[in-house]
Amino acid sequence: MKQPGFWRSMTHAWEGLVYTVRTQLNAKIHLCVGFLVLAVATWLRLDFLHLSVLVLTIGAVLAGETINTTVESIVDLLSPDWHERAKIAKDVAAAGVLILSLTAVIVGLLILGPPLFERLMRVRLGS
Repeated sequence: MKQPGFWRSMTHAWEGLVYTVRTQLNAKIHLCVGFLVLAVATWLRLDFLHLSVLVLTIGAVLAGETINTTVESIVDLLSPDWHERAKIAKDVAAAGVLILSLTAVIVGLLILGPPLFERLMRVRLGS
């Protein structure tokens, strides 16, 4: 069986990402929050290292969401009826995204918190 070429593989990957964002509410939320975080980071003029950490963190959450969608789809295919082990598989995959999301919030607060607080205080104090 012939392996698909590079561009065909990229097309399949893009279709998977589009499917995830189109069908999963949490993926839409993560994507919107990610853009908002990057907009705030740009407004604060963060250096490239901090921007890189934010981009990597956002990417990890979105990748986690695609993996979770994969697990849910496979479980639904293999176990269309309710089963305790199917529930566990879905719950554990969702827990992975939750861990990534909570970690992303902490990273965001650590990176954005101090300069955002400083900027807002300057605006409040009129300097």
